[in-house]
Amino acid sequence: MAETHVLFVEDDDVIREATQLALERDGFVVTAMPDGLLGLEAFRANRPDIALLDVMVPGLDGVSLCRRIRDESTVPVIMLSARADSIDVVLGLEAGADDYVTKPFDGAVLVARIRAVLRRFGHAGGPAGGEFGPAGQQEQGALSFGDLEIDTEGMEVRRAGEPVALTPTEMRLLLEFSSAPGTVLSRDKLLERVWDYGWGGDTRVVDVHVQRLRTKIGQDRIETVRGFGYKLKA
Repeated sequence: MAETHVLFVEDDDVIREATQLALERDGFVVTAMPDGLLGLEAFRANRPDIALLDVMVPGLDGVSLCRRIRDESTVPVIMLSARADSIDVVLGLEAGADDYVTKPFDGAVLVARIRAVLRRFGHAGGPAGGEFGPAGQQEQGALSFGDLEIDTEGMEVRRAGEPVALTPTEMRLLLEFSSAPGTVLSRDKLLERVWDYGWGGDTRVVDVHVQRLRTKIGQDRIETVRGFGYKLKA
């Protein structure tokens, strides 16, 4: 099995070196950079399997770096933030990040979150690329909801005949909705099925990704059921 390459951008020397050592002990190959501009250069040169970006780094902040990476790639991105309630968390998710971890973090927790993200993207012993949906099962064929068409074999989405570019996390989220149209899915259920959070997690991750998905497939396609969750209009 190929080694998993992690790009880690963190300006604190102690955190950067300690985290790099911890990740390498767990078998990851790590490229660690102290600022965002060097991080962008390293991303383009190495094309890592996952990027860990601290929000507050010099040169090019983590949120801006995430946007630059997302312009070029669907590689998974985890943001690192010193405050759980910081607006930077939401900004990072809106910029295209797939998850975030609050500092200070336990090394084992960080590794678990990295592996959870990689499983969704078909790395590190996770499902093969293209396998999405509940319990790793991919629905066969094509689905249509108004002008929205989902090719569940080719993993392609079209709206009014035009291709829609989704990240793997957005695709998994859409397939969860489309597997049970008209059924309300709670945020906790979506965290469990899409983000692999059997232990729970911050529902802001769900809310921001639903909003990102709405901007791509139509604002009225996914309905908010206040107090319960979301559902795809059949």
